[in-house]
Amino acid sequence: MDSVLPPVTALLPVLVLAFTGLALLLVDTIRPDARSNTSSAVVAALGSLVALGSTVWLVAGGTGGADAGGAIYLFADAIKVDTMALFFTAIFASVTSLVVVAAHDYFHDHDDPAAFYSLVIFAATGMTLLAVSNSLAVLFVALEMVSLPSYVLVAFFKKNRGSVEAGMKYFLVGALSSAIFLFGISLVYAATGSLILSDVGDAMGSLDGLVGVAGLGIVMIVGGVAFKTASVPFHFWAPEAYEGAPAPVSAFLSSASKAAGFVVAFRLFTEAFPVGASLAADINWVLAFGILAAVTMTLGNFAAAVQEEVKRMLAYSSIGHAGYALIGVAALSADGSGNGAVMGAAMAHLLVYGFMNTGAFLFVAMAERWGVGRTFEDYAGLARRAPVASTAMAVFMFSLAGLPPFAGFFSKYFLFMGAIDNGFLWLAAFGAVNSVISLYYYSRVVKALFIDDPESSSSLDAVDVRPTALYAAVVFAAVATVLLLPGFGPVIETAEAAASALF
Repeated sequence: MDSVLPPVTALLPVLVLAFTGLALLLVDTIRPDARSNTSSAVVAALGSLVALGSTVWLVAGGTGGADAGGAIYLFADAIKVDTMALFFTAIFASVTSLVVVAAHDYFHDHDDPAAFYSLVIFAATGMTLLAVSNSLAVLFVALEMVSLPSYVLVAFFKKNRGSVEAGMKYFLVGALSSAIFLFGISLVYAATGSLILSDVGDAMGSLDGLVGVAGLGIVMIVGGVAFKTASVPFHFWAPEAYEGAPAPVSAFLSSASKAAGFVVAFRLFTEAFPVGASLAADINWVLAFGILAAVTMTLGNFAAAVQEEVKRMLAYSSIGHAGYALIGVAALSADGSGNGAVMGAAMAHLLVYGFMNTGAFLFVAMAERWGVGRTFEDYAGLARRAPVASTAMAVFMFSLAGLPPFAGFFSKYFLFMGAIDNGFLWLAAFGAVNSVISLYYYSRVVKALFIDDPESSSSLDAVDVRPTALYAAVVFAAVATVLLLPGFGPVIETAEAAASALF
């Protein structure tokens, strides 16, 4: 970044999203009696795209990179802008852009659609603040900035019993997990005497008689991270919330919010609780994450395989993918030789996952808009009326399954190879077997779309294939997933460079 610019310029994506959220409130205030769906969607889309553009500009300028002097610290080191923070910010901004564009059509007949856009943008603001947090206090506040709008978004259909029930369950479990996470932070602070991540990491080598206090705090923090990433055994809120929420909200939570949970995990367990110091203090969180990863991917995939509703299948599928991404933490080694590669591969997988999973949920949103139903059988023959969107869904399914030559295959390949290189062959084997299992239920969607016959010729009459914003968002997500194939080299290199800087 140009040295003429002030350091606070590194926070441009966060500031853009924050001001966009405020602008949405202003637009809705100026025209309270008018349905401001289009104007709100335009403001939200422009804001998220500007945030994405500013993130790309900062990365291109070398902001936070080793060649440009390293990370930028702000506000008494409570904020840290580095390449990893910008990488995750790009994921958040990309998913947010797709969701708000698709929401224009999904909420076309809603009484107050402007509230949706402001809630999504404010949640995205919290996610970007999470990515740059360098203090346990700032991290917790940012986490709540993500959580509070998310509870409302899940229960956005106030007259729909399923939506309200899902929002209430999500809120109750989320409040409990936040309390546990905060208690863990307080115990870590009591043991180390600091909230700044690097200072906490330095204090981990001299805990003396406070090892038990720090260990209990870390266990609680692991629980908070597991909830945010929908990992076993804190996963049970996810299927209920994703199924009851509006489909664009499910796309947002399962992609962007999940990535936000992982940026917390990657930041905490490399800087605040480094592997070597933690193992020296007899705090083996690596083993805990290894077990979490194996159980999460296995339970998620087996549960997804027995679902009859596509949306609920995708919900359990997202739990399985949380298990894959957890390998980025679970396969870290004490010597640090291959840590950058495995964590970088997990970051690259989350980027690919952001496009393909968001696109899959947005296709479900389109099916809900068409009124064709929720089960696999209801999707039968849809490719005849909507061939482009159905082809896009097939791309998402094959990429999520990890089939070559789709981007999901390459991200999983580098992730599993990183685990093997660090000596975690058993973890890579779990991932490979679960990827094979996932092919069964992903292929059911493709089979229904392209091979199965609809129950009646009139069941597809309501399908509207006009090039609406929702349709365009699905197609764009598919195009982005395909374009990641030739561009995966630079993506994995950037991710590995960002991860390596943490060790």
